[in-house]
Amino acid sequence: MTQLKKALFIDRDGTIIKEPPDEQIDSLEKLEFVPGVISALRSLVNKGYELVMVSNQDGLGTDSFPEDTFHPAHNKMLSTLEGEGVVFDNQLIDRSFPEEKLPTRKPGTGMLTGYMNGDYDLSQSFVIGDRLTDLQLAKNLGAMGILLDEGKNEDAVLVSTDWHEIARFILSHGRTVKVARTTSETEICVEVDLDGNRKSEIDTGLKFFDHMLCQIPHHAGISLVAKCKGDLEVDEHHTMEDVAIALGDAILQALGDKRGIGRYGFVLPMDESRAMVLIDFGGRIEFQWDVEFTREYVGDTPTEMFKHFFQSMCCAMKCNLHISAKGENNHHLIEGVFKAFARALRMAVKRDPFSYELPSSKGML
Repeated sequence: MTQLKKALFIDRDGTIIKEPPDEQIDSLEKLEFVPGVISALRSLVNKGYELVMVSNQDGLGTDSFPEDTFHPAHNKMLSTLEGEGVVFDNQLIDRSFPEEKLPTRKPGTGMLTGYMNGDYDLSQSFVIGDRLTDLQLAKNLGAMGILLDEGKNEDAVLVSTDWHEIARFILSHGRTVKVARTTSETEICVEVDLDGNRKSEIDTGLKFFDHMLCQIPHHAGISLVAKCKGDLEVDEHHTMEDVAIALGDAILQALGDKRGIGRYGFVLPMDESRAMVLIDFGGRIEFQWDVEFTREYVGDTPTEMFKHFFQSMCCAMKCNLHISAKGENNHHLIEGVFKAFARALRMAVKRDPFSYELPSSKGML
């Protein structure tokens, strides 16, 4: 499946370069970058975002230049950015007057029809600007809007004058995946946000299993929605197996290209029990299980299914997963395993948004 592209639609005056009081950058002396914008844009380019300049201005604040040319200050801005590794994939400049009300003028999307053809995931793209028309453009595109300003605005996902904060927000966004899985045995919806930006909800029809799954978002620092309608009148197998597959698939997708993640992790005590979970999101599948139960059920959940749950999730996540636990109380034993797994997951998926390195000497995962 081809991965959809993500774009940053960025205003120019007041967003990339400072806008003077007369709103006319008609000389090189007036060209001044907004603090932090160059390093922020470089970090966003390195993460794979396309940069699209979208401006209602003309060549650069005056209408004395033909449509196919730009003011020297505009060209100087571009060459300075290019020298720092920031290259715009497209420049869309509308030179009409507001009273003309042309569809190419922001917040109209006339200049952006090429980005609305299905090749771009606009829901995961951003419009960044310093005016309310930029937020309206974001709404018209179905993208998220960021406003360079102070205070609050309910139409913006972020309001800030700090480009470093803007870059960190964007780079920490987007590790959210929803997986729907329907078979003749189960109907499942799982949503994962590896950065924990939403409320968790879990309901599989198995109360003790739900209690164990709740340990994952709490100790991993992620958000998890897991809802399942399964054929529990048959037995618990299909529900637990299919939840594991959907959860593992969601985590794998949410990891994306895995750049900047921790990759590995965890050991913890649980009263008289202790649990060790080793995880490696290296792309190879290997599962080891060393946990012995003395009861057939804990609550309404069969203990024999826990091994199968983690093994199924391991295969879906395409990882190495080694689990070992010792203890006397079966409730403590399996809860320790879930908590240790969650802590290992927390370490492994933690990401430095400004790191572009793959945690692998091979150069790929």
